[in-house]
Amino acid sequence: MADAFNDKRLTGSKTERYAELADEIAAVLDGEPNLTARMATVAAMLAATFEHYFWTGFYVVDPDKPRELVVGPYQGTLGCLRIAFGRGVCGTAAETGTVQLVPDVHAFPGHIACDSRSASEIVVPIFDASGALIAVFDVDSEAKAAFDEADVRGLATILRRVFAGEACGRA
Repeated sequence: MADAFNDKRLTGSKTERYAELADEIAAVLDGEPNLTARMATVAAMLAATFEHYFWTGFYVVDPDKPRELVVGPYQGTLGCLRIAFGRGVCGTAAETGTVQLVPDVHAFPGHIACDSRSASEIVVPIFDASGALIAVFDVDSEAKAAFDEADVRGLATILRRVFAGEACGRA
């Protein structure tokens, strides 16, 4: 199934591409229980679908340091290896449990510049069935204000389907 997706180009509005991609990701991941494989597939398929995505990936809660995120599967340039809860956009999403939609990262208090080309960002927290944070999903763009409510809804839908039974952060 992945080979078929690799040659496919999704067209239409952003909302339509998210909806079609949600079905594609679900088909590729059908029966795959491994969390790392699921995260890697989501990051790769989203990065391949949206031209405004510059960096796409997961920061996972470190089981040995529960107030720290460690880089997980991603697509893009070198990411920050670790981010403390409350620091930067990802750390704020982890701390608050809410989606962070940031049109200008340089205006965000305490922004961490993992790559200076990043201009806007969206981060969605992911929780397990018990409500514990397991990761955040981070997308950066080189363009300011690259993300909007269509991205929030589209990402939340995909992440809910991929991590079945696990709620995504509240906007």
